[in-house]
Amino acid sequence: MDPNNTAQTQSARASKPSQPTFASYQRHGRTTAIDDHHDLQVLKRIKRYLLPKDFVISQDLLEEMVAGYDIGDPLTDTLAADGLRFAKPLQQLILDNKTDSKLAAHPSFCALAEQFSDHPTWFDPQLAQTGAVAYRRYPLMLIWLLRNVALMAGYSIPALSLPLIQTGALMHDALPRLMRTYAYILAVSEHPLLPKTSTRMPRARVPIDSVLAIGSEGWRQSIQVRQIHTLVRQNLLSGKNNAVKGVVTEADQHRNPDGSWNTAYWGVPINQTDMIATHLQFSLLIMRGLRLLGARISSEEAEGILHLWNLASYWMGVDLERLPKDEAACWEWLYTYLSIQQLDFEMGRPLAKALHDLPRQLMGEDNRRGRFVEMVNASVTRTLVGDDIGDGLALPKSKLRFGVLSSVPILFALDTARQHNQTVAAKLEAFRAKRQDNMNWWLKKNDAYYQ
Repeated sequence: MDPNNTAQTQSARASKPSQPTFASYQRHGRTTAIDDHHDLQVLKRIKRYLLPKDFVISQDLLEEMVAGYDIGDPLTDTLAADGLRFAKPLQQLILDNKTDSKLAAHPSFCALAEQFSDHPTWFDPQLAQTGAVAYRRYPLMLIWLLRNVALMAGYSIPALSLPLIQTGALMHDALPRLMRTYAYILAVSEHPLLPKTSTRMPRARVPIDSVLAIGSEGWRQSIQVRQIHTLVRQNLLSGKNNAVKGVVTEADQHRNPDGSWNTAYWGVPINQTDMIATHLQFSLLIMRGLRLLGARISSEEAEGILHLWNLASYWMGVDLERLPKDEAACWEWLYTYLSIQQLDFEMGRPLAKALHDLPRQLMGEDNRRGRFVEMVNASVTRTLVGDDIGDGLALPKSKLRFGVLSSVPILFALDTARQHNQTVAAKLEAFRAKRQDNMNWWLKKNDAYYQ
């Protein structure tokens, strides 16, 4: 498969002459009719500015999405069902040629080893590196957009929120989860450092010669996160996670009588369709946010960012045939997905509050700077995602909310200088590297993996 091909299949099915006229795709309780959220601000913006004027939702894409609800990660789910963990043995096999005899005989482990031993033929390292450099260029903006756009936007969708609440993720351990998620998206976009701006590498890292190289930090963490997703999926299906008790009512969870996950209502947890939505949260939405905040991202860089995350998502267990093939197809996919998701702000509010309250937890409840940072973060969500979602998640309003857009002329000026002056470009890269290192303070202090 070649992700660089034009999105003929998806574009064609998204350009059918009429809207779907029947609701065969509503096979799960989580799925609403396609016009239930027509007045949602984010959907109105996507349709007005990012979709063709003649766009209509495709019945074929709807059916594909709904089918994906019931598919997890067949390879790793088989290993988990047999009580096997694969992350460490897989890395040892590929990097050190150390073999676990029990795993080596398992067909699913062999298939995983083949997947992670080399890049697929469609992967273009140069294109991915172009995207990685653009993706990491503004680390402060990146974490702004991760927490206030990518994560907050997802909290309005209960199918995405409930697994996080039931495992306690981003609610009881908001800071560790946020920092590790941030570290992962940076590991995915890790690119070779310029000789004059190289900083001292942490003990567990080595310089790489290409982005997402075999053995790179992004490669390692993709394996680890894939195993975590698999274990969480198995625990949720068996009803072992119950951090949601007292936070969400039993009726809202729609659990089976024995307390296990209700696949008829929600689909399989961390399924193919929801993983693609996460893929677009980290790639498409962050890229759009950077552009809105003033970053100049060229069409080649945009293609590179999506290409970069195609490989990361492939390593995370996403079926490549399901991924939209270019930026236009990504917006069509995301618009369709958001149109049919049941919304429940009540379920997402505990997550939103935990994330929103982080600055004052770190700086002190009465710290003015902490309150200011919280207001800025809420303003980013309201400005870029929409007031309806901001209101639904009970985020505060600020009279100075559009002040976040003051970054637009700043980033625009910096990008102009960077493009025309190599000295300025080198200084900006040195500043970025130093700033990036400073922003990893929590991981370096508290997480043994990064020490």
